[in-house]
Amino acid sequence: MPTTLVGAQVGGKANFITIAWNGVVDYGVISVSLGKTRYTTKGIRENGTFSVNIPSEKLVVETDHCGTVSGKDVDKSKVFKVFYGKLKTAPMIEKCPVAMECKVLQTYEFQTHDLFVGEIAATYADERVITDGVIDPAKIKPFFFTTTDLSYYKLGAKISKAWEPGKKYKGK
Repeated sequence: MPTTLVGAQVGGKANFITIAWNGVVDYGVISVSLGKTRYTTKGIRENGTFSVNIPSEKLVVETDHCGTVSGKDVDKSKVFKVFYGKLKTAPMIEKCPVAMECKVLQTYEFQTHDLFVGEIAATYADERVITDGVIDPAKIKPFFFTTTDLSYYKLGAKISKAWEPGKKYKGK
């Protein structure tokens, strides 16, 4: 699962939590799932906004830290230099190659987690990760979390263009 840093403003301060439970819902719509008791959840509910920041593998120490301590106990607003976009209450991380600010469209409540579905209001990308006008995942150097061995992995090399290899399938 891709490792991200979800940001929210809580009590007027930026706070970030490490989240791998996120995904694409529709064009321009993404979701993040956070535990109900998480400090960041409180901020998303307060403001109706959140950010999704994609850290590079160079930020593994800071990213892991944000997932192991609570904003209730530790001021995580000082871990990163932050900036705000047009939503004004979705803190984003300058050092992350890609950051998206989102407005909550819907919240789905489950027993232990809340699933926030957000419309991407804007995406910000470091110009160094852009190739031919689009974000290049190889240049982002994102990392991934696995629940099987509770580890982080980095992205490997591109193996193929999508929707091409399947055309060669001949059946059994």
